[in-house]
Amino acid sequence: MLAICASLLIGYWALLTFVPFPDVRPVPGSPLTIAKETGFTNVTQLNLASTNVISGVFIKGVNLANYLDQKYLPGKKRDGTWDPEGFLSTLPAVATCLLGVFAGLLLKSHRIEQRWKVHCLLFAGLAGVVLGHLWGFQFPIIKKIWTSSYVLVAGGYSALLLGFFYLVVDVWKCQKWCRPFVWIGMNSITVYVANNIINFDRLGLRFAGGDAKKFFDTTVTNGFGDFVVALVGLGLGILLCHFLYPKKIFLRL
Repeated sequence: MLAICASLLIGYWALLTFVPFPDVRPVPGSPLTIAKETGFTNVTQLNLASTNVISGVFIKGVNLANYLDQKYLPGKKRDGTWDPEGFLSTLPAVATCLLGVFAGLLLKSHRIEQRWKVHCLLFAGLAGVVLGHLWGFQFPIIKKIWTSSYVLVAGGYSALLLGFFYLVVDVWKCQKWCRPFVWIGMNSITVYVANNIINFDRLGLRFAGGDAKKFFDTTVTNGFGDFVVALVGLGLGILLCHFLYPKKIFLRL
C-alpha cells in the first residue's frame, strides 16, 4: 500500500508536469483562466482542437486534469467545463484515502505503545507538511485538482491534529469535553446527507439572520453576524446527532 500511495502521488505529478495537452483558451498563451466565474460554462466555448501544445501548466481550467474532463467527461460539470472530482484527480484522492488507512492501521496496532503512536503521527504529520510545501514550489498546492503536494500538506495537518487529539483523549484520558465529537463521528454520514437536504446554514439564518445578524455586525464587527449564523447552523447539526446517538440510530455504509 505504501508503494501504491507513493506511485499515485509521483505518477500524478509526472503526468501533470510532463504530458503535453492543447491550450484550450480562445487566445492561446493568454493569462485567462477557464472557470464559471470567468464566463466559461460550456465546452463549446473552448478551442479543444488547438494545435498550441503546452505542459507543466497548473492554471485554473488549463492543465492536463481539467483538459481530460473538458474533452471526455460527459454531463454537467461543477466548474463549468471541468470538475474538481474528475477523471485524473481521482488518482491522488485515492492516495489521500490510503493515508487514512495507514493512520487507522497504526492506531489499531497492539504492538506499538500509545505514546509511540503519538510520536509517529506527529512526526509523519510534520514531514507531510514540510515536504508538501517544498514540493509546492514546483507542483502548487491546489485542492481543485488535488495535487500531490496538496495531499501531503492536507494529510500532514490531519495527522498532526489526529496525534494531538489521540494524546489528549486516549493517552491522557481527558474525554468528557469531546462528547459532541463522538455524536458527530458516529453519524458523520447522516449529518452530511441531512445538511444537503435540510441545509443547516439556511436554518441558522432563520434563527440568527435578519436583525440579529445586523446587530452583531454593527455591535461587534462587520461579518461577525455571519460567524454567529454559522455557529447556529453547526449547533443544529450537533443537536441532530445528539438526538440520534442515545437512540442508537446510525447511518452506515
